[in-house]
Amino acid sequence: MFIIFAMTQIDLTPPPPAPQPGQLLARGVCRHMASHGFACVEELVPARGLRVDVMALGPKGEVWVVECKSSRADFMTDQKWEGYLEWADRFFWAVDADFPTELLPDETGLIIGDAYGAEIVRMGPETRLAPARRKVMVQKFAFCAARRLQMLRDPDMLPDWG
Repeated sequence: MFIIFAMTQIDLTPPPPAPQPGQLLARGVCRHMASHGFACVEELVPARGLRVDVMALGPKGEVWVVECKSSRADFMTDQKWEGYLEWADRFFWAVDADFPTELLPDETGLIIGDAYGAEIVRMGPETRLAPARRKVMVQKFAFCAARRLQMLRDPDMLPDWG
C-alpha cells in the first residue's frame, strides 16, 4: 500500500518588517510631493554621517529635504538636522497631527501628514544651493533612485555601491 501526499511549495522567507511610524509618515510625504510634481527618494545619504528621511527633487530642479519625526523623543534626540540645511534649497519637518509643533524651529518648514498623505503648513525658507552642490545632489539622487529600481528588477543582484 502506498500513500501519496501532494507536495505544496512553502515559502519560508520571512515577511518584510512592518514599516515604522516615521517610514509611514515619509510615505505620506512622498505622496503629497508627487502631487506637486516632485520625485522623492527616502533615506538618501547626502554626505558621510548624514541620512535624510526624504529628499524631493522638484520640476524646476529644486531640492527639498524633509525630516520625519514620529514623536517628541524622536525629535529631541535628533542631533544632525542642522547638517541637512546645506544640502537643500528648503528644509521641512514632517510630523503627524498629534505632534507638539511648538518644539519645531519657526525658521523651518512644516508638513503635517500620515501614512496616506500630507499638507505643507509652513513653507521652509529658500536658501538656494550653489550650482556645484546642486549638481552633486541631483547626481546622488539619480544614482540612488536608479540603483534602487535596478534592485527591484533584479533582487538577486549583489549591491556594489562602489
